[in-house]
Amino acid sequence: MDNIMQHFRPEEAPFVEEAAGWIQEVRDQYRSILTNFLNPKEQFILTTLVNRLDEIKVQSYGGYPGAEMSRSLIFPDYFVPKLQDFNVTLLEIQYPTKFAVIHHRNVLGTLANMGVERNTFGDIISNGEDWQFFVKSEMSDFFLSEVGKIGNIKVRLVEKTLDEVIKPENDWESGSTTVASVRVDAVVAEGFHISRNHAKELIEERKVTLNWKPHQRPDFELVANDLLSVRGYGRIRLDSIEGKTKKSKIRVLLSVIRSKKKK
Repeated sequence: MDNIMQHFRPEEAPFVEEAAGWIQEVRDQYRSILTNFLNPKEQFILTTLVNRLDEIKVQSYGGYPGAEMSRSLIFPDYFVPKLQDFNVTLLEIQYPTKFAVIHHRNVLGTLANMGVERNTFGDIISNGEDWQFFVKSEMSDFFLSEVGKIGNIKVRLVEKTLDEVIKPENDWESGSTTVASVRVDAVVAEGFHISRNHAKELIEERKVTLNWKPHQRPDFELVANDLLSVRGYGRIRLDSIEGKTKKSKIRVLLSVIRSKKKK
């Protein structure tokens, strides 16, 4: 375990240990294991661990191409997974669109306050008017029966087939750029074209999360696949670190989603 952990951060140890347990169970019992919804960082860690072995494979699926939160299936190499093996159900939020407006934070807040873990549901997506989200199929009846309001808006959830998924409005914009360092404040400043000082203020004011957890250290150094969310600005994913330029700048590949309104 210590040998494995040298490739990951100390705070990632609990998930690394859990993932290693899943993998060992697949090896011992020679059967597949389906996880809850994992975020991209967790998927990366799990895939890294599985790729060390020849007889075990892993695939992830979140209900549509490019899904962020996905369920991962760990399986013996003889097995050929099908989409239905991932047990992902699509639910649509029906509400009076002419008289009410729903935001992502409203949907997330409602689901998160239902007493369920974040990993029981996946991406929340919208095309600007329609809203859908993905859940574990084992939990779909619970969500259908328990969600009657999003904020103060009366809603009704309807199960849809996965081929009825809407095209999400937000698309990642990817590009190569250079930064003085891969510190959180430097990457936030570059990603949203703001000053380093302002980026530092946002971090210290608890407006930034790193890999879905609150983060307050501007000097913390990022690694590939880290994801930052900045309230009022959007999200940044550090896809890769490409090396240094002749002027000792660090070349990185960033993907960014910018919020429509800055607060």
